[in-house]
Amino acid sequence: MKKFIASGAALGAGLILLKAYNGKKRNVWVYEDSDMHNSYEIDHEESVDAPYDHAEEGLTQLDSAYRSEWQANAFPQTKKQLEDLES
Repeated sequence: MKKFIASGAALGAGLILLKAYNGKKRNVWVYEDSDMHNSYEIDHEESVDAPYDHAEEGLTQLDSAYRSEWQANAFPQTKKQLEDLES
């Protein structure tokens, strides 16, 4: 009789642990993709600096960000500047 009760308790505990393990969802919270390079809207909206800077006219917000990076890294802005660097 003691073996029957012990085995029943062990089986019950095992079922409870199994249910707790399977019922536990492993949700991983991730930030929504906020990278502007993957944004359709950013690539089609006019640059916010266009009214103030004539060099920004006709550029999208994504193009404006690229332009800012190029200026910060001293990347040539025109084909002529690039050719001058190569020669």
